[in-house]
Amino acid sequence: MSKIRTLVLIFAVFSIGWLLNSVVTGFFYYDAEKPLPVGFVPFMKSPERLSPSDHISEEQIHVYSDRVVIDTEGVKWARFTDTNSMDPFFDETANSLELKPDSEEDVNPGDVISYRSGITGDLVVHRVVSKGVDEYGTFFIVKGDNNNIQDPEKVRLHQIHGVMIGIIY
Repeated sequence: MSKIRTLVLIFAVFSIGWLLNSVVTGFFYYDAEKPLPVGFVPFMKSPERLSPSDHISEEQIHVYSDRVVIDTEGVKWARFTDTNSMDPFFDETANSLELKPDSEEDVNPGDVISYRSGITGDLVVHRVVSKGVDEYGTFFIVKGDNNNIQDPEKVRLHQIHGVMIGIIY
């Protein structure tokens, strides 16, 4: 009789677990391709973060079975060194496509840029977090996504090597 009670107890525990999993999953599951409804589980709402501007229109992107064509001029290919400053957005094994901006209006907060540092002389790839104007003109404040503080210099248009328009992992 003890074996039957044990089997019934195991079956009951399994059934309750299955039922609770079904109910909880059905209540909390949502399609990640669609935004959450307004007011749906407020603690699950992600904060708004800076995102890159659209520099390439949908009409300029042509996808074929053997290639992808981006119909624009001045695109440059770029690689990265392993500094971890932009983790998890990209790392040293990623490749990117960049466009040289023509004016300050082509660079906006959220864009990822490569620029020649006036302090170290190195080429740095970080996200623009703000844009301002001072007595020398327009400047950009940049920061690595994985860094705690912004870069220590104001970046000017002449320092910018490119604005990232795509990442290839």
